[in-house]
Amino acid sequence: MILAATEDLTMFGRDVWWLVLLKAVFCFAFLMLTVLISIVAERKVVGWMQLRIGPNRHGPWGMLQSLADGVKLMLKEDLTVKGAAKFVFVLAPILATVPAFMAIAVIPFGPADNQISIFGERTTMQLTDLPVAMLFVLATGSIAAYGVVLAGWSSGSTYPLLGGVRATAQVISYEVAMGLSFAAVFMYSGSMSTSTIVEAQEGRWFAILLPVSFLIYLVSMVGEAHRAPFDMPESEGDLVGGFNTEYSSIKFALFMLSEYVHLVTVSAIAVTLFLGGWRAPAPISTVWEGANTGWWPMLWFTGKLVALIFFFVWIRAALPRVRYDQFMKLGWKVLIPVSMVWLMLVATVRALNNEGKDFQDIVLYVVGGVIVLLLLSFLVDFFREREEKAAAAQAAYDKKDFDPMAGGFPVPPLPGQTLPPVPRRPSRQQRELVGTAPETTAEGNKEADGV
Repeated sequence: MILAATEDLTMFGRDVWWLVLLKAVFCFAFLMLTVLISIVAERKVVGWMQLRIGPNRHGPWGMLQSLADGVKLMLKEDLTVKGAAKFVFVLAPILATVPAFMAIAVIPFGPADNQISIFGERTTMQLTDLPVAMLFVLATGSIAAYGVVLAGWSSGSTYPLLGGVRATAQVISYEVAMGLSFAAVFMYSGSMSTSTIVEAQEGRWFAILLPVSFLIYLVSMVGEAHRAPFDMPESEGDLVGGFNTEYSSIKFALFMLSEYVHLVTVSAIAVTLFLGGWRAPAPISTVWEGANTGWWPMLWFTGKLVALIFFFVWIRAALPRVRYDQFMKLGWKVLIPVSMVWLMLVATVRALNNEGKDFQDIVLYVVGGVIVLLLLSFLVDFFREREEKAAAAQAAYDKKDFDPMAGGFPVPPLPGQTLPPVPRRPSRQQRELVGTAPETTAEGNKEADGV
């Protein structure tokens, strides 16, 4: 039986002001450095996967390509289109970027009870924590979506507006599934605090205990970060560039920065909620007692973070962009229903667990419930299939007997009916086979002359 971790946040909020400032600067620098490395690593890894040459000019092995791109964008001419709402047009990239940096404030890089020394001051390896830290993360992620929406609206152009509308529907669809995947974690950890959630994974990671929630979050975080194959708001195949079509220079760079910061942030959340956070993997933590002490937890956290970022790059190189209707169908008809059913199942298991039921009894109850649901779904599909076959047979009958001239004048077909095929003029070879001469028309003369 898994017990919820005890929530103790008394060690937070005691740092001196300069230490809080130093930790905030570290979080910002960690994000920026990870983003710079992620951009050049993505270009190199995608080039390697697609048998292309990646960046190899700026710096050793092209490692300074991200820095060169940033300098180039800042030095380009900054344009503002005449039809744009200028204040909102300038505000949108700022609104998309700033909230993306805020979620890292509640991500733990190490255990709260294992404080480190910085210039003689003992402190935790986390900027701060809250009893509702994950609600804070969801709130900041929702605010960042307004930047994309306002960018599309304020540009005064068709394609950016379509990209902004797509972003709205995408965020609404996939944040629902993401929140439901979080709810299962809250049930098992007994808290919304990030440090408490990591402590609750001491025996087993939630990715193993709650595999469905983990898979749903993996799909949702790709859609939340607007990454391929779910990059619908900026689909260059049909929207030119989407919401950022009219942006240039530093404002365009801010949108690109916000995308990659979101990439790092959602990966850090996945590590915290499902992959044990700063905890060392099982073989290492069981063999080495000091694996989760000192500065080592930051190494394990960074390694898991890099692995998830590589997962993002991998699916971008491997999967084509899906159609928008397929994307929305996946969110509303697959992820959300599966999340709700899974959450009900997790709640049932937790309730039985709290009542002191044996593990075997819980398994029997769960398996019995799943069998009942499968039988019900089988019956529903069986009767639905019979109705569809009957409707198809009736449509075929109506199609066979339909005559548009039956009443003496042409009538349009009803739903399920189709017009008979229009007879076509026989070709020259067909007329020669039946022995008929070509028509004495201009068309027939041309055909006879071989034109």
